[in-house]
Amino acid sequence: MNDATMNNALMSNVKTTTKADVMTESKISAKNVQVFYGEKHAIKDVNIEIRPRSVTAFIGPSGCGKSTFLRCINRMNDTIDICRVEGDIAIDGENVYDPKVDPVQLRAKVGMVFQKPNPFPKTIYENVAYGPRIHGLARKKSEMDEIVATSLQKAGLWNEVKDRLDAPGTGLSGGQQQRLCIARAVAVSPEVILMDEPCSALDPIATAKVEELIHELRENYTIVIVTHSMQQAARVSQRTAMFHLGELVEEDDTDKMFTNPNDQRTQDYIMGRFG
Repeated sequence: MNDATMNNALMSNVKTTTKADVMTESKISAKNVQVFYGEKHAIKDVNIEIRPRSVTAFIGPSGCGKSTFLRCINRMNDTIDICRVEGDIAIDGENVYDPKVDPVQLRAKVGMVFQKPNPFPKTIYENVAYGPRIHGLARKKSEMDEIVATSLQKAGLWNEVKDRLDAPGTGLSGGQQQRLCIARAVAVSPEVILMDEPCSALDPIATAKVEELIHELRENYTIVIVTHSMQQAARVSQRTAMFHLGELVEEDDTDKMFTNPNDQRTQDYIMGRFG
């Protein structure tokens, strides 16, 4: 397949950017971000602005730093002893690394969905109710019932599980488990949802359902997704950022990135010449 054919195939998946997608304000702003694992310099001077109520895809070869940078946004790297983060990452103008910021509260504001579905060993109901309960978001059972039902509806799972909420979450299919994890994330009313390869362990049908869900969630949430699939990045995102060897190579509208990138490394990666 030649370059022109591959470009056409990718672009057939790109969502057209509408006026509503074109926003200049930033929900997340990263400036001069550096990440070190001991002596290893994993992220090098990353600067990026992420728009509200949009999907931004991070692409790049394995080990390029895209997941490491994603985990900086909700301070998941704090759990790694040898990891050190420098620079500023702000959400709505507030530096998430300010000593006054409580990481637990931050992670309620910035939900995360991981590569492999990881439901708690609890019932479907309790998987969703866990976050709202520890954050005190419901004063009585009827309020919790409403949060659970609404969250499952937002995750496109309600009709499939409404009659078996007491069944174990681990008994669901892989795709259902991932949507349960998304319901668990939205149950605490986050503003940002981070997704680290959320479809890599799913079959094509389950992947399509999650991608459809991402489109729906974009109306209310800012979404950042790490993906190895160029086709998925083209289908779900409005903006795409290309990482390589710990550096942010470029970031632009998705349709431009896949048709006329500024950097040769982006072109080579999209065309499958490395990665």
